[in-house]
Amino acid sequence: MRMSGAPATPAALPTDAERVRSILAAAHSMTAVTDGLRTEVRHLDGGDPMGRLHLHPAEPGGHAEHRPPIRLEFTDVAPTPVRDRVRARVTLVGRLLSPYAALTPDGYGAGDGDGTCMEFERSVLETADGFSYVGLDELDAALPDPLAPYEAGMLTHLLDDHPDLVTLLLRLVQPLPAAPVVRALPVAMDRYGITLRLEERRGHRDVRLPFPSPLDDVEQSGAQIQALFSAARRRSHRNTLPA
Repeated sequence: MRMSGAPATPAALPTDAERVRSILAAAHSMTAVTDGLRTEVRHLDGGDPMGRLHLHPAEPGGHAEHRPPIRLEFTDVAPTPVRDRVRARVTLVGRLLSPYAALTPDGYGAGDGDGTCMEFERSVLETADGFSYVGLDELDAALPDPLAPYEAGMLTHLLDDHPDLVTLLLRLVQPLPAAPVVRALPVAMDRYGITLRLEERRGHRDVRLPFPSPLDDVEQSGAQIQALFSAARRRSHRNTLPA
């Protein structure tokens, strides 16, 4: 089990807190679990739930036992048709400070428009690497990735309209795959770079292709992506996709 903190490669990966905020920012639905009931909440419209879901520190001394516990579940699914499309899961656990009736299948905080207040206990990020815990101070300090609301459209556009450029990016993969690659698809994009999923006959692996510098705004993405393509064209080795 790994704990929240700095990424393994500085300035090349989002922190766990950034990852959680980005998943929330791009979410179009979630599952709310309270009183033994599961409610599918849709139509989040990609707006950051942190703007309508107000997280408060837990009261000292555990004086909130009378408040109903609640668990909010978010699933991060790759927008491209890769193997194992679930990239991550985020769970927020706490207790309701406003009535559960404010949560509806069409949104939450729908009663008075002010959102839902929740006493925060913990947030859990689950990825292929394991579980990590992100505290409230970390969530408050982190910002969602600037590409998070646009990532799905950008990746599907790249795959559907420019598949030759996806193949081109394979030239940047180091070291070269030991086994033949059956298919290579973009599986993720954030302010630090693009991730390709290399699918082999047995299994798959993900490869990060970092941008020359992290993005501060989505408008910078075009130049950084083009820089990756230019770097790939300068590489001479052949990709391992079948002809």
